[in-house]
Amino acid sequence: MEVKLRKLYFTLLIPVIAGFIITWVAKTFLRWNLQVARDFPFVAPLLFVLAISFGVALPILWRSFFASKNRNRKQITELELIKFERGTLYIAMLAPYFALAAFLLEISRFHFYGTVLASFYAMYYFYPSNKRIAFEKRIFRAK
Repeated sequence: MEVKLRKLYFTLLIPVIAGFIITWVAKTFLRWNLQVARDFPFVAPLLFVLAISFGVALPILWRSFFASKNRNRKQITELELIKFERGTLYIAMLAPYFALAAFLLEISRFHFYGTVLASFYAMYYFYPSNKRIAFEKRIFRAK
């Protein structure tokens, strides 16, 4: 289970890392400059709110929904737990993509650092470590 979740985690994360590298190279060596945020001032707050929502708020809501749905059950199957964990990863790993968009579009520093902070939180907290998966199994009584 942990191996499958780690594979999904890195499958979702590697394109973002590659995107940051490519964008940095394009900005540094090719003098590529988009500055879309100056023409459309609503882009920066929108990316900030989306990153915070997907990196922090929606995974909490998803977990609450899952716990509420299974509150009267004595145990859940490992398949149900892996579906829940996969859904959480899909939700949380969108935050780094919003940070990449913020880096690409050169939004204001405050909003950019907020999106980066939300994506770091999502990447750190939702990393499928053995300890975290064991905790989730114990909490939801997965067999």
